[in-house]
Order: sequence, then structure tokens, then C-alpha cells
Amino acid sequence: MASNDPLLQPYQLKHLTLKNRIMTTSHEPAYPEAGMPKDRYRAYHVERAKAGVAMTMTAGSAAVSKDSPPVFNNILAYKDEVVGWMKKLTDECHDHGCAVMIQLTHLGRRTHWNKGDWLPAVTPSHQREPAHRAFPKKIEDWDIARIIRDYADAAERMHAAGLDGIELECYGHLMDQFISPATNELDGPYGGQSLENRARFALDVVAAIRKRVGDKFLVGVRYTADEAMKGGLSSDEGIALGHMFKASGNVDFLNVIRGHIETDAALTDVIPVQGMKSAPHLDFAGRIKAEVGMPTFHAARIPDVATARHAVASGKLDMVGMTRAHMADPHIVKKIIEGREDDIRPCVGATYCLDRIYQAGDALCMHNAATGRELTMPHDIVPAADKKKVVIVGAGPAGLEAARVAAERGHAVTVFEAASQPGGQIRLTAQNTRRKEMIGIIDWRMAQCAAREVEFRFDTWAEAADVTALNPDVVIVATGGLPHTEVLEEGNELVISSWDLISGDVKPGANVLVYDDAGDHAGLQAAEVAAKAGAKVEIMTPDRSFAPDVMAMNLVPYMRSMQDKDVTFTVTYRLTSVAKDGNQLKAVIGSDYMPLAKEKHYDQVVVNHGTLPLDELYFELKSQSVNLGEVDYDALLAGKPQVVNGGPKDGFQLFRIGDAVSARNTHAAIYDALRLVKDI
Repeated sequence: MASNDPLLQPYQLKHLTLKNRIMTTSHEPAYPEAGMPKDRYRAYHVERAKAGVAMTMTAGSAAVSKDSPPVFNNILAYKDEVVGWMKKLTDECHDHGCAVMIQLTHLGRRTHWNKGDWLPAVTPSHQREPAHRAFPKKIEDWDIARIIRDYADAAERMHAAGLDGIELECYGHLMDQFISPATNELDGPYGGQSLENRARFALDVVAAIRKRVGDKFLVGVRYTADEAMKGGLSSDEGIALGHMFKASGNVDFLNVIRGHIETDAALTDVIPVQGMKSAPHLDFAGRIKAEVGMPTFHAARIPDVATARHAVASGKLDMVGMTRAHMADPHIVKKIIEGREDDIRPCVGATYCLDRIYQAGDALCMHNAATGRELTMPHDIVPAADKKKVVIVGAGPAGLEAARVAAERGHAVTVFEAASQPGGQIRLTAQNTRRKEMIGIIDWRMAQCAAREVEFRFDTWAEAADVTALNPDVVIVATGGLPHTEVLEEGNELVISSWDLISGDVKPGANVLVYDDAGDHAGLQAAEVAAKAGAKVEIMTPDRSFAPDVMAMNLVPYMRSMQDKDVTFTVTYRLTSVAKDGNQLKAVIGSDYMPLAKEKHYDQVVVNHGTLPLDELYFELKSQSVNLGEVDYDALLAGKPQVVNGGPKDGFQLFRIGDAVSARNTHAAIYDALRLVKDI
């Protein structure tokens, strides 16, 4: 039966019929191997194709030239060998009725000369981009001619691979560096004050591409139509530029961006994180569609089906991008079709995916551990042949994921939780209004558990006898950890933990030292609580940078919250001891770099040093377990069941996961649970 859902209507894009209005826009999860989109990359996109997305755009972005070296693991579109790999990906997505495109670019100054072949970065000026730090060469005429050929060559490769089209990156990269008056300092036909001259490079590129690929191959531009910055491209010029693309006859669609991306703060406004407004640029994209009159795509924090449906139903967009949402749940379209929207795993805006590309080398979803691991981890859980009785202790993210997966396997699941509500550290985190969406990680799992009749026993501090009384086949200890503050040579009894401030159990002092030796969200969150209460705050770390595990885009909201307050950041100093000195606390501050013993006074010292495992129950149960708590890592990594049996034959299997093992993060806790329990 035909649906009247606006999102499920087909869309005719030139000669290509797209089966619905939902797409994933170009993004680079950094899964290529040696610059090629091999099996892991292909599996990631095929998973979304199988579930019904109309179009998947690969790469964000694929490099067309050798002097555009990737700043992380991007596709190298300047190599002929890319054709075979892209063809395999495209053919498999086409088998599921999903169109495939790729985004091509030259990074210009948005890279660094010490990458790849150590060629100089080029741009229409000598201006350095703050984010990537290269001092570029001012581009010459022969560079321009060479790069235009490189674009055309790369497009021809994608045409040969059978893709449906390409998209050209024109925000923050070389094309936009020509177009923006803030970055184009050339004279002559490609420079000056006129938009026509500044747009000439982009128009020459699309003309060269069209000559190579013909009319039956889509060519679009993802461009900033308003840089929203002093001296940058204005919205009026952005609309004029859209008309230029249309008039060229060589551009088939526009994918609208608003903003600039040369700093972390600017990038966060273009790609908003949790706590920021949803769909902040949707109305602007609708204005471009209305005034330019071209097929229009857009994606920027459109995390839920209702917003996406509004974007299409209101006529603001022709195709709506739900890219981070599909990292959280690749089966969104399938669930819409099946009337299961309530089952969609929500994107909570944590932007762990994008931040960790730079930090750790590949994109992973905060709370879907199968994303990017499609070759080894299931998005759909397969029922087990033998049904078991599974007892889980702890209802934080690790315990709830274990409960969800075990219940989907068909096991009978009982969960003990000492608190009155589920969530563990996630519930603590969500007390920050800006991070309240994190509770979606918990709420979704509780709903999944409720649908599968998982039994919860809240307000219950589980003892060993409580667990064994249930005659379990499997026991999973997911009790998490408690703050570790015993890190000083003297005065540990005088400090409080970051959790004390975040929870509200302790009120902030007037002059607060936050000693952050963990570098995670808890340290900055505690500092933010104190700063908002009017305290003078010093954030100190022995590291050479503060809060390294918070990562770039997530750091931006903290800075915006605290920089207008009395907050200072001190790096490379180590708090060694604290002592009472009248009504104040005397802190002795040392250094890893030289013998040092500075003294400073505060009225409150907060220590953020991760957690210690809450593991007493595990060790009480260990001797009664058939595996004595042992995990066969070879079996775990190979996706095989655990069969270690060195303990009592009539015992239960015993495992611990998440912070009950060691202090890590939410993703690690969820991944622990998924890869263990999927084979129980």
C-alpha cells in the first residue's frame, strides 16, 4: 500500500528516481584502508542501504589531488585503484535500491604540508587555517589548471565506477577559499572583489567535470550560502552564487551549508552538538530552495523523524540528510515503513562520532557499538538456540545494554540496581541541562527491555546470596565505579570529587581548584557548576592540554559557558598535597618537568581522577563461577561463545563489564556488553 508519509515519497532528481526523501550526506568515518574504501567501509554503507535509505553519500571528502593530503583517513580519489573498490560498494548498494554518490574536494589550506607526500598546501592567500595550522603557498595559475584537471579526472573515475553522481565540497575547502572574500587575495580572473571572479574556479571545475561525465551523471555542490562571519560571504552573495550554479547548466542540486569551519567553535555552529538548537539552518536552506529554485538538500542536526518530516512536508527541502542519526540507528527508514518509529535508537548529539576521527582515528557512535563494526557486530540481534537465565547487577549503560541484548536473544533477564532509577553515570551527566539528551541512551534501552519483559529490582544492593538465589546460568556484574580521589601524597580527606559538585551533594566554594587528572567531561562539568555559581575557578592538569578526552567540538560549549566567568586554565602542573591553613586549603603544586613546590590557597579542592571499580560482588561470586571470572579473549574477538570452565561444574558463568572492570567511557561500556552478550 502506498504511503502518504512525506518522507516516503519518491523524488525525481533529473534522470534518477530516489525511492524516498531520506539520505545520508557525505561524511568520512575514516574507515578506508590505504585510502581505499574496502570491506569495512562498504559494509557500513550497505547496512544503511539494506534498511531503505534512498541515497548514501560517501566520503567527506575524497581527495582529488596529491597536494590535498587527508588530515585523517580519507578516500584518495586521485588513485586509479579507487575505481574497483567504489564499484563494489556502489553495486552492492544498488542491489538494495540505494543511490550512491561521493563527495570530491581539494582541501586547499584545510590540511597540512607534513601529511602525505609533503607537498605545500595551496590557497588563494598566505592565510593559515587555525584548525589545521598549515601556512599555505599562494596558489599560482599552473596550480589552478592542474587542480581543475584533477577534479575532472576524479569525477571520471567515479563515473567509471558506476556511481550515480558526485558532490563537490564548497565550504571551508579550496572552492570556498576562492569564493570567500575573507580568504581570496588573488588578482586577475580568479580574484578581486567581484563574486564572478571569485566563483570562476568553482564554475570552471563543474564545467570541466561535465565535459568528462556527460549529462547522465549527477553533479551537485555542497556550499556555504552564508559564511555568517565578518568579511565573509554574505547570504545575498550566497543566493547569487546559487543562481550562478543554476545558470551554468552543469549543477544538478545544491546541498546548503550556513557558517564557516576554520575553527572548532565555527565548525560546531555548522554541525551542532547536544544542547544546541536542532535544525538551526533548516529555514535558511528553505530560503535558498525558494529563491534559487534548484533541488535542495540539507543536513545539520536533524536528529529525529519529526523534524525530518517537517523539512520535507513544508517544502524546505527535497532530500533531508539524517547522517549522525543513521550512525545511531542505520535502520531508521525500515522502522518508519514498519510503523516502529518508537524503536528508533535516538541520536543524542554527543558527536563522539566526529570528534574521535581526529582524536582516535575512526568514527564510532556513542551508544551503537555496531556502527563501523558491521563486519563483526550485529545491528539486529539473533535469538539464541538455548534459553538461559541471566542476572545482571547494575543498570547503567553497560548493564542495560547487556540486558537488552540478552533479552533479544530470548533469555530470561533480571537486573538488580542499587539506585531508585537506572542510568548510572549517564544520569549524573544529564543533570547538566546542556547534556540532558544523554538520558536518551538510558531511556531507549529501558523501553527495549520493557518490551521484552526484563525484570528490574531497583533500590536493591545485590548481595551474593541474592544473585545465587535466582539459580542463574550467567551473571554479569555491571556495577560501575566510584570516584577515585586518593591520589595526593597528603590531604586526600580534604578534597571532594567532581561527582560531588555535579550531583549537588556539595555546594561550590568561592575559590575552587578543579584538579583534573582524567581529562574527561566530569572535570569540566564540575568546573562549570562552580563557575555558574559565581566561584573563582582554576582548572589544573598535569597534562600539556586540558580535558583531552572531551575532544574538539564537545569542548566548545564548555568554553562558551565559562570564558566570560572567572575561570583560568593551568596546564603542566601536578597537585601533590592539600592541608588546612586556617579557614582555607593550602595546595602544594609540583611539576613533572622539574622539582617544584608552589603553594596556593583555595577554599575548595575538587579532584577528578576517574573511578575505581565497584567490584566486591564480582570477587565474592568468582569462586562459585564455572569460568572463575575468566574471559577467553580469542573467542570474544572471534565472535564465539565463552566456554572457559575451570571452576565448579555446577556454577554459573560470571563476567564483569564497563567501569566495573576499569574506568573508561560510555561507548566502551556498551561495546563490552554487546560483544559479550551477543554470543551468550
